[in-house]
Amino acid sequence: MNIYLIYKLIHIVAVIVFLGNIFTGLYWMHQAHVTRNLMLIHHTWKSLIRSDQYFTIPGVIVITIAGIIGAIQAHFPLIRTGWIFWAIVLFSFSGIVFGWILYPLQKKLRQATDVTENNTREFDWNIYNKMYKSWELWGLVAIIAPILALVMMVMKWPK
Repeated sequence: MNIYLIYKLIHIVAVIVFLGNIFTGLYWMHQAHVTRNLMLIHHTWKSLIRSDQYFTIPGVIVITIAGIIGAIQAHFPLIRTGWIFWAIVLFSFSGIVFGWILYPLQKKLRQATDVTENNTREFDWNIYNKMYKSWELWGLVAIIAPILALVMMVMKWPK
């Protein structure tokens, strides 16, 4: 059995889980947001953060390890193969955006929508909406990068 193909399969399955979890989370967060139901929104933020811990972060680890080992097994030079190098750069950039901006923002949004913590004051939708729009913008940045990396990997571009 070709070990490269096994790592390639693991890598592809991890990419599917990773991107699928992100798109599903975006969909459910949008669905909760439009209801303006704080309990539902808060529950969705908690679920989104939990799914990142169970699927997104492990997906990143598996994608990285299986991708690097697979490339080494196939004798691809990681730095001199453009489609591998730039995909790694884009994937890393997405991870930085997630770790430094999105994840902390998700935790703030979860806390802001916790009606048990915030029951002593009126909920400020303006502040929440500003944070939510920021989350959407940075989320778009963070999702475009791995999609471009996926395109590069499939098209093997640039050489």
